[in-house]
Amino acid sequence: MTPRILVDADACPVKDEIYKVAFRLGVPVVIVANSYIRIPEHSLITRKIVSDGFDAADDWIAGEANAASLVVTADIPLADRCLKAGAKVLAHNGKPFTPDSIGGALASRAIMADLRVGVAGIGAGGPAPFSKADRSRFLSALDTALVALKRAAN
Repeated sequence: MTPRILVDADACPVKDEIYKVAFRLGVPVVIVANSYIRIPEHSLITRKIVSDGFDAADDWIAGEANAASLVVTADIPLADRCLKAGAKVLAHNGKPFTPDSIGGALASRAIMADLRVGVAGIGAGGPAPFSKADRSRFLSALDTALVALKRAAN
């Protein structure tokens, strides 16, 4: 199977970095969203527009994910589904989701959801702002993961 990158693109802050690494390594990319997103005109980059139904992009990505896929998402339940399909999964900040780490990530997500609802009307804040260090860490992790996928495919 040929490696490819599946991108949960609606809120992805690292699409340009994905394109750069994909071009250098010759890895196809599928940008998945429920509305039009501009992509570079290049044979390695394709766009998949799904319906605007709840979790339509997640369902499409999870259905396509396999051992030759690298999925880029910050969506923890989607990461879990893709890991179960055998894919490698990276968050936008370069943190890999793994079979060993996904349980803790799902539990933390549930706790944070409860906190966002608020205790006595006091809500919790969102994630930290995306930083240059996050972008750099993502580039490094993306390169490492794709090289490993390409090596496994040969």
